[in-house]
Amino acid sequence: MSLSKGTGPFGERPAGVGNYTIESPAQVLYFDPCAKRVRVVFAGEVVADSTETKLLHETGHLPVYYFPRSDVRSDLLRRSDTTSHCPFKGDATYWSIVVGDETSADALWGYETPVEPASFLADHVAFYFERVDAWLEEDEAIFVHPRDPYARIDVLPSSRHVRVSVDGVVLAETTRPRMLFETSLPPRYYVSKDDARMDLLERGDLVTHCAYKGRAVHYSAPSLGARGENVAWCYEEPNHDAHAVAGFLAFYDERTDVEVDGRKQERPRTQWSDE
Repeated sequence: MSLSKGTGPFGERPAGVGNYTIESPAQVLYFDPCAKRVRVVFAGEVVADSTETKLLHETGHLPVYYFPRSDVRSDLLRRSDTTSHCPFKGDATYWSIVVGDETSADALWGYETPVEPASFLADHVAFYFERVDAWLEEDEAIFVHPRDPYARIDVLPSSRHVRVSVDGVVLAETTRPRMLFETSLPPRYYVSKDDARMDLLERGDLVTHCAYKGRAVHYSAPSLGARGENVAWCYEEPNHDAHAVAGFLAFYDERTDVEVDGRKQERPRTQWSDE
C-alpha cells in the first residue's frame, strides 16, 4: 500500500503509535526525490523522460510522480480550460496530450502558483496514470500506480492451521500456508490449491492488478450464491515480490470466516470490505 494511505504513518488509519503527534496540517505532503529514470508514453511518443522526478506522498492518497516541466515534451501539450482547487496545494492547471490524431484530454496537471506550504510543487507536473499508454521505471513497465519505496512485501512459509469457510461451508484448510505480509495491509494466508475445495470454486471473469504483485484472477463459490461471489484470488504469474505465492489461492478475509490455530479472526476493514 503506501506511506500515506490506509494504516501507513501518514494514512487515514495509522496502525502504530509513537511519541509524537502531528498537530498541523491535517493533510501531510511529503515531496520525495526519486533516483529512478521514469518515462511516460502516449501514442508511441515519449511525453516525459526524467531522472529528477519526485514522489508526492499525501494523506489518503497513493503516491504520485511529479516531473520537472523541463523534462516534459511541451510541444505535445495543449493547455486545457479545466481547473481544480485543492486547499492544501492550490489551483491546478490541466493540459491535454496531442500526438497526431490522438488526444488524451486533461492527462496532466500542475500547480503553477501553489500555496506557500506546497511551494515545492512549482514547475512540476503530474500525469493521470490511466490516461497514457505506458509507464516505465528504468526499462521495466509499471502498472496501476507508482510503487511506494516505503512499501514492502514478505512471503513466509508457516505451519499455522488455517481454515476458511462461508456459512459453515469449508473452502480451504491447511497447515502449510504461505503468509504474505504487505505494508499497511492485513496479513494474507495463501493456500495451495491442493488444500482448497476446488470442486466448490470456479474461476470467474474478474481480473485485478496490483502495482507490486501483478495480475490476479478471481474465484467464486457458485453454490453459496451471492455470499460466494469473488471470495478468492490467485496470482498465476506474479511479479518478483510475490513469486512464492504463484498459483496459490488467497481468500478475502473481509468476506469469509477465517480461523487460525482454532481462533476466529476479526474481519479486517479495507477498501474491499463493502464490495
